Amino acid sequence: MKSLSLVAAACAAFVIPAFVQGPILGAQTPANQAFEVASVRPNKTGDGRMMFGLQPGGRFNATNVTMRMLLRQAFNVQEFQIVGGPDWMTSDRFDVVAKAPEGEFSADLMRPMLRTLLAERFKLVVRNETREMAIYALVKARDDGKLGPNISPAAIDCAGVMRGRRGGPPPSPPQPGQKLECGFMIGPGRMNAGGMPLSNLAQTLSPQVGRIVLDKTELAGNYDFELTYSLEGLGSVFPGGGPPLLNGGPAPIDPNQPNLFTALQEQLGLKLDSQRGPVDVIVIDSVQQPSAD
Repeated sequence: MKSLSLVAAACAAFVIPAFVQGPILGAQTPANQAFEVASVRPNKTGDGRMMFGLQPGGRFNATNVTMRMLLRQAFNVQEFQIVGGPDWMTSDRFDVVAKAPEGEFSADLMRPMLRTLLAERFKLVVRNETREMAIYALVKARDDGKLGPNISPAAIDCAGVMRGRRGGPPPSPPQPGQKLECGFMIGPGRMNAGGMPLSNLAQTLSPQVGRIVLDKTELAGNYDFELTYSLEGLGSVFPGGGPPLLNGGPAPIDPNQPNLFTALQEQLGLKLDSQRGPVDVIVIDSVQQPSAD
């Protein structure tokens, strides 16, 4: 079994986005949903690289991450859905190594265990709220509904492809210039999707524009699309948060690329419409720095 890692320093992540819109995972976690053993240590390396990973044997590793990054993973939220907390939650870095009890292990099973760990080691106390906030609606940009040149209905039944591949090796990322048949490849300033619903696009845009993005295109089914854009002024497509990284440093900004909002209209025939709507948030009531162990 191969290790599944979500590495912020990667050039491209051949994964479905780690964070999705939806109800926030509950602030209260049953006591039995906990790691068997766990270590939390400060990271003083000053390295710009960070990593979250699930590994064989029920292991969870987080390297050079902040408390707010751990919160994002534990509660399945974006940065703007975390309210309150001291400054050290953004500045201080930690390494977390933990092992789950024997049995099935996945991201969904990891989250409640991580919430228990944060409550025990960081004395974290939070509550769920719903607040009226600015959101974006992903809609068709043209009155006639015509889409852009870089998007089309899916050419392949990806659900059938995945069923046929069940138990086999995962698909390989496409080579430069090669069309992505099934999946979602994300890299700094680029998205390449094959056989994906537009709700996935909305979910992926959310951390970059700093708002919940809802799919209101009314376009059913799956699509193939490619989007290239400038990174200037954007957040991160990666699960660790922070600016997009490439080989451990900031990804270069291409001045010849349009910004994300323009690229959506020109390349996909879609746009982000600013609206107001209810957004689930977690409010930090109290938290403490952990002692190293």
